[in-house]
Amino acid sequence: MDELAPIALFVYNRPEHTKRTIDALKNNTLANQSELFIFSDWAKNDENIKDVETVREYLKTITGFKKITIIEREYNWGLAQSIIDGVTNIINKYNKIIVVEDDLLTSPYFLYFMNDALSFYKDKAKVWHISGWNYPIDSAELGEFFFWNTMNCWGWATWKSRWENFEKNPERLIKEWSEVQIKQFDLDNSGIFWSQILANMEGKIDTWAIFWYATIFEHNGLCLNPTQTFVKNFGHDGTGTNCTKENTYLEGELNLKRINIRSNEIFSSKEATALIRNYYNNTISRDVLRNLIKKIRISIGRKLGRK
Repeated sequence: MDELAPIALFVYNRPEHTKRTIDALKNNTLANQSELFIFSDWAKNDENIKDVETVREYLKTITGFKKITIIEREYNWGLAQSIIDGVTNIINKYNKIIVVEDDLLTSPYFLYFMNDALSFYKDKAKVWHISGWNYPIDSAELGEFFFWNTMNCWGWATWKSRWENFEKNPERLIKEWSEVQIKQFDLDNSGIFWSQILANMEGKIDTWAIFWYATIFEHNGLCLNPTQTFVKNFGHDGTGTNCTKENTYLEGELNLKRINIRSNEIFSSKEATALIRNYYNNTISRDVLRNLIKKIRISIGRKLGRK
């Protein structure tokens, strides 16, 4: 394994969530060898100042990592702008990065999986993104990991050579993409992904992750996924704006064993894609699916009360 990738953590106004995220990261086998950069956004309004200050006070007490650097934003950037800026600056210096937000519970082997994959696939141009989270699907025949075309952003990693292609331009995508491209991008017209492009264009949301997915899609890149998730998102508990407490359909048991990435077979898994598509179609009711679409649309700004 190469030198470990830096971790970028983005936080805002939820001290208890931030502490839980940090505690889980500290429990990772590679935490004390990893450099941690924490980006703390400033309050959007007066109501959030106290909680932001509480988070910042807690950040100064953190130990358990090789080195900790805290970047305190002096005004409210919003999560989309903060992540784009933070990832770009860190990745330009270190050539790779692992990204976590303040409501993610990680397995003790999350960092190992990320670093192992970053090392093994760094020169494999087809691989653009490493996901830590996966859907709770019946995956007995998929092996320990798979590739597919869609990006998950709940705990992820990438390289400078891929991230430097990132572009956030909904107007161009809407103008240039064909109906066939849109259908493929939207997982056969699921209504989940393309709707986020349209919502950004209309100014209803301001997010980054959907455009990272679009960048990967346009370059025919693939995303590596663990079959059993290394990450749980516990942020859908009503503490964030536009956020409900329904999240059980997104939860799977954390993977508590180490996976070694040693496969040169790089192709999109039709089986995994079909399972996830069927999961959307069959497991989730229409009402829950509407909530899911809403949550994914605002997954970047929802918990921060920014969008």
